[in-house]
Amino acid sequence: MDSLTPPHIWIMRLWFVALALLILFFHLLPLQTMPRRWAPPDLLIAFTFAWSVRRPDFVPAFSVAAVMLLADLMLQRPPGLLAMLVVLGSEHLKSRFAGAGETGFMGEWISVSLVILIVAILHRLILTVTLVDQAQLSLSLIQMMMTMAAYPAVALLTQSVMGVRRLSPNTAETMGSRG
Repeated sequence: MDSLTPPHIWIMRLWFVALALLILFFHLLPLQTMPRRWAPPDLLIAFTFAWSVRRPDFVPAFSVAAVMLLADLMLQRPPGLLAMLVVLGSEHLKSRFAGAGETGFMGEWISVSLVILIVAILHRLILTVTLVDQAQLSLSLIQMMMTMAAYPAVALLTQSVMGVRRLSPNTAETMGSRG
């Protein structure tokens, strides 16, 4: 029950924002000066979706939107586009897994992978329709696949190290009737 207290929820919300800022910090470090032939996974999206599935109360839509908009601005992407898609994806995952305490990890991984796929396709499609320059298709596909492949490690890290675990169905029901 300790994880349901308002101070704990706010601490975990701040922990999510701090994690996002840490990921952005390492993403912006100039560790490699030559262009890569591959794209690393988008850990910010993977952590956002992992937290959204496990504890939706830790990642309100406003926090996801603010973090992703900051990432769009810092990484010089079209502002708001990927932020909007990730917010919609995380809200879909929250509603899909609300009270679903018995869903296995394979079902979760497939659902998250499908949302990552849809976000990537919509992002690419909208950029194409609006005639915005974008990365090569192969790099976008590699990043999407790497993000899907990294999700199990992110979920394990989220659960074992960060302590972001799903609520039991009874606790989730109690929390839902409380709000």
